[in-house]
Amino acid sequence: MNELQDFRPSRLDRSAPFYVAGHRGLVGSAIWRKLESEGFTNLVGRTSSELDLKDRDAVFAFFADQKPKFVVLAAAKVGGILANSTYPVDFLSDNLRIQVNVLDAAREFDVERLLFLGSSCIYPKFAEQPIREDSLLTGHLEPTNDAYAIAKIAGIMQIQAVRRQYGLPWISAMPTNLYGPGDNFSPQGSHVLPALIRRYDEAARSGTQIVTNWGTGSPRREFLHVDDMASACLHLLENYDGASQVNVGTGTDVTIRELATIVAKAVGYQGDMEWDASKPDGTPRKLLDVSRLAEAGWSSSIGLQEGVQNTVAWYRNNLQAIRS
Repeated sequence: MNELQDFRPSRLDRSAPFYVAGHRGLVGSAIWRKLESEGFTNLVGRTSSELDLKDRDAVFAFFADQKPKFVVLAAAKVGGILANSTYPVDFLSDNLRIQVNVLDAAREFDVERLLFLGSSCIYPKFAEQPIREDSLLTGHLEPTNDAYAIAKIAGIMQIQAVRRQYGLPWISAMPTNLYGPGDNFSPQGSHVLPALIRRYDEAARSGTQIVTNWGTGSPRREFLHVDDMASACLHLLENYDGASQVNVGTGTDVTIRELATIVAKAVGYQGDMEWDASKPDGTPRKLLDVSRLAEAGWSSSIGLQEGVQNTVAWYRNNLQAIRS
């Protein structure tokens, strides 16, 4: 066994090869922007058409050629509740293969620092709120996305196993609900915040007088701007080392009704809103405990109102190009 020996996180070499897996996605693209703004000059990215991360031989050949020193694994097959519950085999198999291939290749070619990104869905459905990192594997998962969650849990376990067996200072982070530029605004596949932005923006443009939302509006959710997430990722790489995954969030939440009001104001919607209580609310509350992140010296800086406003501006500027 090769336990970690005297490793201390420090400022990363800005000239070293840095591979961002999934650099075109919501999180990966934000991390790419953050790294560029911080002076990293040797960023490496490949689209899924250029490199299929499910192809083990191709992944190993890529690592052999590029020899990245740092890696952020933000690539994943993702989707909403409908997609997750309809295609659980795809979400389990594809994500397991992506993770195992990238992590094995990174180990084989001596990647110094690696950050694995998961999702807060790894935690039990009825975990105590706010959810602490040690809630992992203490209860049943949400059935609608348990296959995806199991894949992400396997990724955390592989990070921990690599630390124990090979002594590599790799880490993992679990973000709360993310939003921002590059999000999915599809009516079928989007999450709640981008779905509300699209719904209220279309209502404002068309002059619709009443917008109907699902549920009672009472569930509470936490939202983190993706640029804040990118900032947290770099901070953790340079300041944190530990076997446990780190929750990344704001530490605060709002009701869905409050969120809808913020979105309506941001798009300039002047009409009324109503709530269809016959539709499901989902989990009453989902909030991450971010104490460990705070101890590592990081906290969010983009408020929800500010973040929603700049996301609305991005959405309107990219209507022809966004994923719809």
